[in-house]
Amino acid sequence: MTPQDASAAAAKVCLMAPVVPVLVVDDASIAADLASALVAGGLPALEVTLRTPAALDVIREMATVEGGVVGAGTLLTPKDVEDAKAAGATFGVSPGATDRLLDACEANDLPLLPGAATATEAMRLLERGYTVQKFFPAEANGGAPALKAIGAPIPQVKFCPTGGVSLSNAPIYLGLSNTLCVGGSWVAPKDKVQARDWAGITALAQEAAKLG
Repeated sequence: MTPQDASAAAAKVCLMAPVVPVLVVDDASIAADLASALVAGGLPALEVTLRTPAALDVIREMATVEGGVVGAGTLLTPKDVEDAKAAGATFGVSPGATDRLLDACEANDLPLLPGAATATEAMRLLERGYTVQKFFPAEANGGAPALKAIGAPIPQVKFCPTGGVSLSNAPIYLGLSNTLCVGGSWVAPKDKVQARDWAGITALAQEAAKLG
C-alpha cells in the first residue's frame, strides 16, 4: 500500500463521523457490546488502543460488529502492525511516526493515521506522501490555535487531533479547515463501561455525532 492510498483510506475513516472513539478496554467479553453501543450512536470508526493485554482480543470481537470499522491505536513497532492486522484491524493509528513503522504499515496494507506534533514532523510525513495525519497530543501542543497555525503554511495536510479533546473543545477543532475529525475517549468513559451502561454510551455517541 502506498502512502497516498493509505491517506485516502484514512480520510474515508475520518469522514465517517466527527468523532473517533479512543478506547482502552481491559475486558474482551464486553467489547462487542461496547462497539455496538457506539455504532448505534452514530460513531462507526473505533480506535482500540494497544495499551492493555486484552487489546488484540478486543479488536477481534469488535471486528464482528456490523457497521463498525475497527482500527488499532498506539502502534509502535512492526510487530504491533502485524498483530493488529491479524486481529482484524482495518486501519492503524500511531502517536508518532518512524520509518520502520511506516514501512511495516505499507508492507502489511494497513492504512495508517501517523502522529505529528510539529510542522517539521508534518512536513516529513507529507514528503513521504501522508496527507492525513494525527495531531498528538493536541491540547498539550497548543490546542486548536497551534493546529490552525500549522495549517496555514501546510494546507495540504488534514488532521485528526487527539489528546485532551473533549465535548467542550471538539467543536473548536472541528471548525478548522485542516481538521477532518477528532479522536476522544469521553464517549466511552470508564465508569459507564464498567457499569455496562450501553444506553448511556449510545447517548454520548449520539451527542458526539451531532458535532459534525
